[in-house]
Amino acid sequence: MKRVVVGLSGGVDSSVAAYLLQQQGYEVIGLFMKNWHDDSVTISNECPWLEDSNDAMLVAEKLGIPFQVVDLSEEYKERIVNYMFYEYERGRTPNPDVLCNREIKFDVFMKIALDLGADFVATGHYCRRTVTSDDNGKEVYQLKAGVDIHKDQSYFLCQLSQEQLAKALFPIGELTKPEVREIAKELDLVTAEKKDSQGLCFIGKVRLPEFLQQKLQPKEGVIVQVPKDYNAYQQEVPVFKNKEAELAFYAQKYEYSIDSGKTVAKHQGAHYFTKGQRKGLAVGGTQEPLFVIETDVEENIIYAGEGKQHPGLYRKVLFVANEELHWVRKDLALNIGQTLEVSARIRYRQPLEKATLYQVANGMYVAFNNPQSAIQEGQFVAWYAKEELLGSGVIA
Repeated sequence: MKRVVVGLSGGVDSSVAAYLLQQQGYEVIGLFMKNWHDDSVTISNECPWLEDSNDAMLVAEKLGIPFQVVDLSEEYKERIVNYMFYEYERGRTPNPDVLCNREIKFDVFMKIALDLGADFVATGHYCRRTVTSDDNGKEVYQLKAGVDIHKDQSYFLCQLSQEQLAKALFPIGELTKPEVREIAKELDLVTAEKKDSQGLCFIGKVRLPEFLQQKLQPKEGVIVQVPKDYNAYQQEVPVFKNKEAELAFYAQKYEYSIDSGKTVAKHQGAHYFTKGQRKGLAVGGTQEPLFVIETDVEENIIYAGEGKQHPGLYRKVLFVANEELHWVRKDLALNIGQTLEVSARIRYRQPLEKATLYQVANGMYVAFNNPQSAIQEGQFVAWYAKEELLGSGVIA
């Protein structure tokens, strides 16, 4: 009998995942990841992990499977939280959930599971793992979107490797959320009606400004409102000698200075804000809300534009450096000079957008057919062929 360790989060999805694996004949063990108890940095005033771990234990009891709590808080602080502080300080926007899956669930946690003699690790993600063959007939794992397009979580797993996928199972990927809840109701699981968690994986809701202020000191600066007709390139669009020069031009960040518009307010630190953000600016007197269109952490200036259609919010091209490129399907990785038409997204739940990948010597350009709002350095771009996630990278 194959043994599988399920990451029981105390939610309905992982609860049903454990049940389905039982029904498929696996020997199932439930583990709850405790990722936070550092009093020097408070992630949330609430303490959801206590309630969640209790719910996970009740589910395990109901299903009759062994259960224990594993403390991964040291690794979580080192690999996820410290990284978050580091990235925000540089004016970038990390995605801790993508990192949590790569670094914690399918690395640290997976090693614990394998040490327990597990053949697989399972989670309650809405995605699917299938098997195909490459051109040489070698077995290759595919990461596909979940059947429930409203809940598809493949984006969060965009950094997984073939080695990690080989040991991963996603039992609810073929189900919709209503179907998962129905199964939980029929089993009378305590998690059947529980709301989905909204915060960091296995931690809960985070009040980001308060969280960041614990390590990143407040520093007063100004908010500059940039008019819609401002030439953010600060120059005429040149005649390009080749496609790579054109892509490099359009992938660059827009250039602003304190003279780009009028100073409308003050803020307490550019490193607390991210591109596309509307809340927290506290600037009134405009017809439409102001959005952050750029942050300059060196000069401590926030540049804002009026309305979600402000041209400063939109770009069509982004760049991923080679060291940040990750192919789930290594057999499909591009060589220098090659291109590939894909669908791509730059954030979770964003509809997939048509794009073209261009591999160059030092990295890869992702050129979207349509301009994308708030392309943010530090976030992950993921690209797909139909429903299969092929790879991802950190936006430079």
